[in-house]
Amino acid sequence: MAWNEPGKGGKDRDPWNTNNKGGSNQGPPDLDEALKSLMGKLGIGGGKGGSGSKGSGSLPAKGVGLAAALVIIVWFIAGFYTVNEAERGVVQRFGAYHSEVTSGLHWRPVFIDTVTNIDVNTVRSLQASGFMLTEDENVVRVEMAVQFRVVDPRGYLFNVEKPEASLAQVTDSALRYVVGHNTMDNVLTVGREEVRQQTWEIIERLITRYGLGLNVIDINFQGARPPEQVRNAFDDAIRAQEDEERFIREAEAYAREIEPTARGRVRRMQQEAQAYKEQIVLRAQGEVARFDLLLPQYKAAPEVTRQRIFLETLERIYASNTKVFLDAGDSNNLMLLPLDKLLEKAEQQQVTQPAQQGQNSATPPQRTPVQSSSSREPTRTSNRGVN
Repeated sequence: MAWNEPGKGGKDRDPWNTNNKGGSNQGPPDLDEALKSLMGKLGIGGGKGGSGSKGSGSLPAKGVGLAAALVIIVWFIAGFYTVNEAERGVVQRFGAYHSEVTSGLHWRPVFIDTVTNIDVNTVRSLQASGFMLTEDENVVRVEMAVQFRVVDPRGYLFNVEKPEASLAQVTDSALRYVVGHNTMDNVLTVGREEVRQQTWEIIERLITRYGLGLNVIDINFQGARPPEQVRNAFDDAIRAQEDEERFIREAEAYAREIEPTARGRVRRMQQEAQAYKEQIVLRAQGEVARFDLLLPQYKAAPEVTRQRIFLETLERIYASNTKVFLDAGDSNNLMLLPLDKLLEKAEQQQVTQPAQQGQNSATPPQRTPVQSSSSREPTRTSNRGVN
């Protein structure tokens, strides 16, 4: 018998026996009854406890309110978001800029506001390089690195389409302008810092004009080199320039070292000259005073005063002389006793012959006759002066 053929002599046409609720043979439940029972428990459908009629599709106010509350709760929870410590949130309401939020937990109405987080603490960098024409119509390859970060999230998002690409173009344009207004030697040697500063100023001015929302932290002039065909010659020129600067610094250091010594020496010479001047002036004043005192005595006794002055002069002269001259009377022989040489010879004999020290010291020095009319003449003049 097929599953849908009636059994029990045609009396039982339902093979699942769903209508026989009290029987022992239970089949699968009716789907409509199950759905109505579930909706009745939820207070939505027209089950046993429901007020609606069978097959009615209307929903009561209680069910609609519950569904709306669930939707609102889900919508409210979905509106919470966080902004990291290094970021700033840009809030857009219906696509237009509304406000900025700092780091922390925030809430926004979903489907109304959208938030874009922008990193404002990370330092980013970009490279600019290429062959550029200098003022003297030479070609150099210049490389420069720019370090920047975002300071205005609104300008960074809305003023230009691609801020970093715009900054790269601004850097390339500024670098070409500066290199084009400098000579090749200046770019390759002493003018690197000047090129860097000028490029930085132009980049900042253009960033402000375009409102990129970026701030340039540093610019590194990584290097400039000539074409390969003339690179060796320019390397030699750069080394010569560096040697020149090194020599100049060494000379300046030496000048700074010598200058205080020279100034001290100058001051010492000035003081010595001043002291010598004062000494000569005081000596001259003393001589004038002495002659003023001597003049009355000379007028009173000229010969006696003249002889006394002559003797005093000879005394001062021979006091520092180590030679002794002996006049042999009327003969032409003049005896010379070099006392300094005799003393040196005696000292040598004491060192070489210590045993004969007593004998050598008792031996009188040998007189050496010297024929000198010119040496004898002052003695005769002196004798005449005395007489």
